[in-house]
Amino acid sequence: MKSQTPREPSTRPAAKPAAKPTAEQLLAAKDTTIPDVTGPGLRVLFCGINPGLWSGATGHHFARPGNRFWPALHRSGFTPRQYRPDEQGELLALGLGITNVAPRTTAKADELTAEELREGGAALRERVLRLRPRVLAVLGIGAYRTAFGQRRAAIGRQPEGLGSTEVWVLPNPSGLNAHYTLDALAEEFRRLREAVEGRAGAGS
Repeated sequence: MKSQTPREPSTRPAAKPAAKPTAEQLLAAKDTTIPDVTGPGLRVLFCGINPGLWSGATGHHFARPGNRFWPALHRSGFTPRQYRPDEQGELLALGLGITNVAPRTTAKADELTAEELREGGAALRERVLRLRPRVLAVLGIGAYRTAFGQRRAAIGRQPEGLGSTEVWVLPNPSGLNAHYTLDALAEEFRRLREAVEGRAGAGS
């Protein structure tokens, strides 16, 4: 799948957000796909469940205003400021990328079938073995359990990796996930960041 090319990260203040998609654009986005944000040498490859309608309409990951991925990413120290979804390409210069378990855009993640998640998990495994990021961070425990057949998996670092890649599971950042506040979500992201930075320091 096509991915974006790296560029230097920006520390400028966030500009005015792009106009929100129309109802017609959201409807037309259903069942489409969007490009991954990937490249070689990633520290962390974040993996959503699948694109929502806002992402499908804009081509940007975690684009719905209520999604807390971008705030959590900044609060946890992964980014120097809170990026907008349309600035997703700047993550590559920070060694961060984005993909999804299932590529199909839906209004809600529960519209995906278990078979789609399992097929997506198999494709994701191949993607990770090819890209070899230090860490794969799957954002959603239910999707991870289904996609990888790990019914007892819990949030955090997983005992089994994919080749040389560590696997972590973080909470789903969707605003519909009432089990985690933004602060709690950012704390889980922070634990991952500290583990990644600790691993890099140990290897230097």
